[in-house]
Amino acid sequence: MQNNMNDNEKDNKILRLEKELDRLKKNLKKQKYGLVWMDVPEAFEDDVENKLPILKENPKLAIKNKDGKPMHILIEGDNYHALTCLNYTHKGKIDVIYIDPPYNTGSDGFRYKDKRILDKFPDGTEVPKDHPYRHSYWLSFMRKRLELARELLKETGILFISIDDNEFAQLKLLCDEIFNKENKQKNKDNFIACLPTVMNLKGNNDQFGFAGTHEYTLVYSKNRDFAQIGEFKIIDEEDMDEWEEDEFGFYKKGANLKATGNNAPREKRPNLFYPIFIRKNGEVYVREDNKMTDEGKRNGDVVVLPITGGKEMSWRWSKNKINTEAHNLIIIFNGEDSSIYKKQRPKLGDLPSKKPKSIFYKPEYSSGNGTGLLKKIFGEKVFNNPKPVELIKDFIQLGCPNDGVILDFFAGTGTTGHAVMQLNDSDDGERQFILCTNDENNIMSEVCYPRIKKVIKGYAGIKGLGGSLSYYVTEFVGKNNILSVTDADKIELAHNAGELLAIAENTFELVKQDKYMQIFENDDQYTAVYFREEMDKLDDFVAEVKKLKKDVSVYIFSWEDETIFDDFEGLNNIRLKTIPQPIVEIYKQIYNLI
Repeated sequence: MQNNMNDNEKDNKILRLEKELDRLKKNLKKQKYGLVWMDVPEAFEDDVENKLPILKENPKLAIKNKDGKPMHILIEGDNYHALTCLNYTHKGKIDVIYIDPPYNTGSDGFRYKDKRILDKFPDGTEVPKDHPYRHSYWLSFMRKRLELARELLKETGILFISIDDNEFAQLKLLCDEIFNKENKQKNKDNFIACLPTVMNLKGNNDQFGFAGTHEYTLVYSKNRDFAQIGEFKIIDEEDMDEWEEDEFGFYKKGANLKATGNNAPREKRPNLFYPIFIRKNGEVYVREDNKMTDEGKRNGDVVVLPITGGKEMSWRWSKNKINTEAHNLIIIFNGEDSSIYKKQRPKLGDLPSKKPKSIFYKPEYSSGNGTGLLKKIFGEKVFNNPKPVELIKDFIQLGCPNDGVILDFFAGTGTTGHAVMQLNDSDDGERQFILCTNDENNIMSEVCYPRIKKVIKGYAGIKGLGGSLSYYVTEFVGKNNILSVTDADKIELAHNAGELLAIAENTFELVKQDKYMQIFENDDQYTAVYFREEMDKLDDFVAEVKKLKKDVSVYIFSWEDETIFDDFEGLNNIRLKTIPQPIVEIYKQIYNLI
């Protein structure tokens, strides 16, 4: 008996491997120029694999303030399942997506659960740098999520992705494929920019060959024809007035060329005491013999020595530097006296500009700022090198209106949520964030959620920024995957879809619930759900809805995509919709992608 079972297991394994080979052959035939890798199927937990994802609220973690500020959303769970649900609630509704995915460095904790039968490399372990499928795992992981993310963006929507050298090249090609798939025959490119983003101006001297100062931000549009990139605000327009421009670029008056300080006297730096000659046209020159030529005397050239208060000092520059960089000097004639100043050329980030530059740099972008802020919030170091708030604020300002929706489905420590709330506070904006992350290593329960809560309520003497928060967890219903869904699965989906519908309508306050119906509310409208297949309580539901004075999105159980229902005829505040079939159709489209 045991031998028969082993033979059966071997046969099943062979069949599954043959199926996998067949799938790979088909994929290779479809691939033309572009990124080609071994697309490895991703396994989820067994009880998830054959069920339908939903979102369930955890009301104990909700934060409610009646301050007129936006209701934000936290979703705990695998971001693939969260994105699946959001493709029903927010398809085509997101203004900006920012993500900081795992960089696949070999030591950043990136894991991938390989769905295939493998003996050598167990499922779900960290992917080391020498793993033969290291890049394939990462690309397979990112592809599914980016395809879902693209569908969430508005036509005007913008995607920002942080990445480093480990996967930059692969990610660029992957995004080109995903975001340009509808443009292959139209000569259009939804790629906007690759921004070297300076996070450590001093440089990481542990890196080989070059001290690393930057990572990258890839920027893509949903549809370049409609996308708009905003501009920065220059707080003080006069900052630009102090800069002038010559043929070598911008400059302003810097330090006097005469040295100061303890080492400035002539006796300490005798080689730097010499005459500088200035022609009437402002040209500067020096001579090895320190003597003016007869021609210079006839032309009235001026002689300047580094003398301060009658004391002989020294110049900051050598003669050779004067001769080679005279264009970097400013001559100011004051009657018989003349002064020489250095031209101060701008360093990275010195020049204010409304239009964002292709190199992203501000001192505030330093990764140490992100670490320091978290330490201030929690009183101790709780995470290494989170993204700085100022960087994410700038991305949001460039891509999002002040009443837009921002999604981060690699939320980590919650920096994106913090950035959104700070921006809203600074300009009275009404931006809403949606953050998704699992609770691996307690990142949601111990860092992300507590951080958002502290920012809303206040911390360490910092005033709270207000706003409200709804907290959801991904859960699963039914007994079959979406391609094998049964009527029983659809019924269970309808019974548990209330929070999905409330999120879709932006109505988060549950004001009535029984075994047949749910009613949710916000300041402007209601969402009313009749989720049972039995219709014996429908009259009671209709009566409840007719009492509602604001606009109402009404969802009624139906086996069809649409329903003919005339009980609300003549009521202009009613928008009638059905469940669960529209949810099922969205899920089917997604399932066919993987």
